[in-house]
Amino acid sequence: MQKEAMLWHPLGDGRIQCDLCWRHCKLAPGQTGLCRVRKNIGGKLYTLVYGDVVSWAVDPIEKKPLFHFLPGTLAYSIATVGCNFFCKHCQNWEISQASPGDLPTVKMMPEDIVRLAKETGSSSIAYTYVEPTIFFELAYDTGNLAAKEGLANVFVTNGYMSPDGWKTFKSLHAANIDIKGDERFYREVSGGVEMEHVLESVKLAHRLGKWVEVTNLIIPGYNDDPDTIRQIVEFVKGVDKDMPLHFTAFFPAYKMMDVPPTPKEILVKARELALEEGLHHVYIGNVSPGDPYENTYCPNCGELLVERFGYQIVSNKIENGRCPVCGTKIAGVWNKDELFGGKNAKD
Repeated sequence: MQKEAMLWHPLGDGRIQCDLCWRHCKLAPGQTGLCRVRKNIGGKLYTLVYGDVVSWAVDPIEKKPLFHFLPGTLAYSIATVGCNFFCKHCQNWEISQASPGDLPTVKMMPEDIVRLAKETGSSSIAYTYVEPTIFFELAYDTGNLAAKEGLANVFVTNGYMSPDGWKTFKSLHAANIDIKGDERFYREVSGGVEMEHVLESVKLAHRLGKWVEVTNLIIPGYNDDPDTIRQIVEFVKGVDKDMPLHFTAFFPAYKMMDVPPTPKEILVKARELALEEGLHHVYIGNVSPGDPYENTYCPNCGELLVERFGYQIVSNKIENGRCPVCGTKIAGVWNKDELFGGKNAKD
C-alpha cells in the first residue's frame, strides 16, 4: 500500500531527498531508494509497504535478543519486505532483499497489529526480521497506538536510521542494535555503509533514554579477530558498561554458504575479553541452550539472577531492579510499570 512518507525534503525540479536513514537517497520522479520500498511519486516520497506485512510471529523477547527488557514476556513481531543493507550473510535474505510485489503479504493496519499483540498476550511489538527503519511509517503509527494501550515497542536494527528518525519515534522503548564488525566489514560485507553512523545510533538511542542492547554476530575469517572484537567492546564500554553485549554464532546463509559456523570457543573468548575489559553483562547466543553464558549475574557479588534455557526464563531473582543478595541495581527494564507507570500499564 502506498502512503506518503515521513522524513524527506524537496530538492527542486521534482527531485527529493529521503532523510530516514544515512543513505540519504536523492530521487528523481519515479525513482526508488536503495531500500526498494520508498519511491518518489510526483515529487513526493511514498512508502510502498504500509500495512503490507510479509512475516509475523509471536516470539519470546529473549529471541531479539533482549535480556534486560521485560524478560519472560512475548513480543508480537512483524516485518515488511526490503532493507537498506545488502549483507552477504543475511539470515532473512528472502524477505530483506525482496521488493514490493515479489512475495505474498497480509494487510495489517496499525490497529490490527495492536489488537493481535494484545490477543496473543504479548507485552511488546517488535519491528524485526528485516531492517525496521525502512517501514518506519507503519512502525511509527503502530507504536504510537501500542503505547497508548500499554504495549512496548522494540526495534531490532542495523543502526542506520538517521538521528531524525530516532528523535521522531518517541514511543520506541528499546532497541537491539547490531555492531557487525570494523569499517572494512561494513564496506565489503554489508553493502558499502559506514560504521561511524551505526556507532552514533547506539550513543544517540542511549542518550534519548531508549533501552539498548548490542549484538555482534561473529563470522569466522571476517570479524573474529581479537582487534575487531576489542574495538567493539571498548566502544560499548565507553557508552555504558551496563549495556548488554551479545556475541552470537554465525551459520552459513545467503552468499556465505561456504563459510563455516562460528566455533563456540571463539564466542567464549570474546565474552571473557569483554568481561575483563569491564563490561557487566555479556552473553553468547546461537549455541546449545542451557549454557551459563546465557544467564544474568550480579556484576558486584556474582549471584545468579536470571537463569535461562535458550529463550526461556528458568528463574528470575531480581527484586525491584536489584540483586536480592547485595542490593546492587541491575540495569534494565524489568516490568512495564517502569515504562508506563502502574496506573497505565496493561497486562
